[in-house]
Amino acid sequence: MSETQGSTDISPKLRRIAQLAKGKPGVALLTLAHHIDMNWMREAFRRTRKDGATGVDGVTAEEYARQLEVNLQSLLDRAKSGAYRAPPVRRVHIPKGDGVQTRAIGIPTFEDKVLQRAVAMVLEAVYEQSFRDFSYGFRPGRSAHQALANLRDTAIRMGGGWIVEVDIKKFFDTLDHGRLQMILRRRVRDGVLLRLIGKWLNAGVLERHELSYPGEGTPQGGVISPLLANVFLHEVFDEWFARTIMPRLRGKCAVVRYADDIAMIFSSEGDAMWVLDLLPARFGSYGLTLHPEKTRLIGFRRPDLAARYGRPGPGTFDLLGFTHHWGLSRNKKWCVYMRTAKDRFSRMLRQLRVWCRDHRHDKLKAQHVILVAKLKGHYGYFGVSTNYPALIRLRHEARRIWHKWLSRRSRQPLPWTVMQRILERFPLPIPRVRYLHIT
Repeated sequence: MSETQGSTDISPKLRRIAQLAKGKPGVALLTLAHHIDMNWMREAFRRTRKDGATGVDGVTAEEYARQLEVNLQSLLDRAKSGAYRAPPVRRVHIPKGDGVQTRAIGIPTFEDKVLQRAVAMVLEAVYEQSFRDFSYGFRPGRSAHQALANLRDTAIRMGGGWIVEVDIKKFFDTLDHGRLQMILRRRVRDGVLLRLIGKWLNAGVLERHELSYPGEGTPQGGVISPLLANVFLHEVFDEWFARTIMPRLRGKCAVVRYADDIAMIFSSEGDAMWVLDLLPARFGSYGLTLHPEKTRLIGFRRPDLAARYGRPGPGTFDLLGFTHHWGLSRNKKWCVYMRTAKDRFSRMLRQLRVWCRDHRHDKLKAQHVILVAKLKGHYGYFGVSTNYPALIRLRHEARRIWHKWLSRRSRQPLPWTVMQRILERFPLPIPRVRYLHIT
């Protein structure tokens, strides 16, 4: 993708910030906000998603863009002078994997998203110089599939081992504001940026016309929230593990962190048990609690090695929506296979059922457009070569669900022969593999 004029204008500034941060590791940087000017704000606007839900003011991106220059100049002036008041986020709840529990999402106003993006661009240039290589979540040029490939390749090279899964209970809801601001001040001392972050942390939450001010947590859905989470966990886990734990291990180890999803693989069971015992106290010292059942140790030795040493057969573990397990490739070599995790597969089926039920009276063409988009979105993430059977099964289930709810548009059930003609005219997409993991 070619750069726009705005992105070209701010690139030298981003490089200067990055060079300054790299040249002064561990030093608090005092002057950063002066880099944010109108060109910076235009680029922040360009990078802000335009089709997201509206915040408490109901203003859309299209409405904001009608007087873009005036709005951005006003926003910049208020941010620099300290007059900017962060509006409360609008809280909505979306279902989690089990369909019973929900995840709270905070939706800022569009103007707030633009300003958060502008500040995030500065902080990203600073912290990218110190983030560890095993951190993948919400970082430029890094993806969940890279994290999965890294862990998979390491497991194959090591012949498997012992997996430690880490699950932080309600991380985004319990992140301590005071500790986060303390961690930020170690690297960033710019008053404008710290003041804005403080306002976002204390902006309040509007839910069902009731305004509250939680003393902890950062809303999932905010533009700057993922970066703040990375900064916090970089201190809590990444630096601690790299500097304190890894030098003391007897065997090999690899770790992957994607936001608050953490998985470690150890060649030594003793190392794995030792680290597992240390984790609750480490996270607890920063006000975080580990889920006692989901934070666990899993035997994941390669099947032939497990049998040779008389150990139990290999287990499975879930990471980033995939269940990982051992399997033989076409070349009869042991490889780590990935398939859609049961909770993610069930969630997708549940979403399809609800949507088809609620929209069964829409025109077929309109239904087809949305169903195709939903399936392609799922294929786009879960389209790894070892997961093809699950993708085919999802397509089959989607056809069945669509037929079920089309049959309920009237008292007469829809014959499958008629449904076949509908599918010939409005076919559901066949899965395509985008990520090749097994040779």
